[in-house]
Amino acid sequence: MEKNVGKNDSYLRYSIGIVLLVVAYILSSWWLVIPAVIAFATGFFGVCGLYKIFGINTCKIKTK
Repeated sequence: MEKNVGKNDSYLRYSIGIVLLVVAYILSSWWLVIPAVIAFATGFFGVCGLYKIFGINTCKIKTK
């Protein structure tokens, strides 16, 4: 798969994941763990399905 998540976007996704995990812990709402894991995974792997659908690419490096 071609990466479509850039470095800054990846850092933002990690931050959002951390915030969601903290809020999930504070509120004891474990449903927030799912979007947190999704945010971490898309940041780590560099591929976002919604970006693919809408044709968005924040990655500056071209991959084959």
